[in-house]
Amino acid sequence: MKKYLFLKVWVVLIMLTITTTLVSNSTLSKTRVAILILGLSVFKFFGVSFYFMELKKAHIFWKISITIFVVFLTTILVLMR
Repeated sequence: MKKYLFLKVWVVLIMLTITTTLVSNSTLSKTRVAILILGLSVFKFFGVSFYFMELKKAHIFWKISITIFVVFLTTILVLMR
């Protein structure tokens, strides 16, 4: 079961990477492309950190601090655009 879930998360991360590539080559405005890529990167970050780094088993302090950091960083980067 764990191997199946590992493969499932890996496939989702690969699909998000391919989607990021397609978005970067799209004809949307640069601001929209940047925001979409940033959003996809956030999803990939949470997938890697909570599954592969096993943050889901960590103390609640680490879960909250990582989430607050990502929200804070994303907000700053979007506002700088």
